[in-house]
Amino acid sequence: AQEALTNVRKHAPGAKVRIRLDYGEHEVTLDVRDSGGKPGELSGSGAGYGLLGMRERAELLGGSLEAGPGEEGFVVTLRVPV
Repeated sequence: AQEALTNVRKHAPGAKVRIRLDYGEHEVTLDVRDSGGKPGELSGSGAGYGLLGMRERAELLGGSLEAGPGEEGFVVTLRVPV
């Protein structure tokens, strides 16, 4: 959640954000969606490993991470088995 929120701040400052955390019987799902926004002055900074690092950490836990454009802005969905 923290990394996804940092990405919103960097890449879509001022965007509205919706966070949803669901606990299922076999899986926990975290969904972070932003409303889109104009690129921030920090959008070009960093090595670009944020999403890659998030995906690698998810896979280490046996989970998955999907990230990409949504209807309005950007969507990050993490699924981890319990």
